Amino acid sequence: MTAFVGAVKVNSVSSSGVFHIGDAYYLQPISSAKTYAGGGSFNTGDGIRVQLGQSDTIVYDQDQID
Repeated sequence: MTAFVGAVKVNSVSSSGVFHIGDAYYLQPISSAKTYAGGGSFNTGDGIRVQLGQSDTIVYDQDQID
């Protein structure tokens, strides 16, 4: 059944959100990101000390081009 919608005010929609008015069969927010980091990455806190002799990040990229 068709929906009748009156006035709509949208203040904000997040980057991974969906805003839709009306009939819909399927809605899905889609987002993707690649993050590569070696050993000792993403550490948070006070007084962190990381000692690495050698660090390799091996990445398999299926399409080779982004």
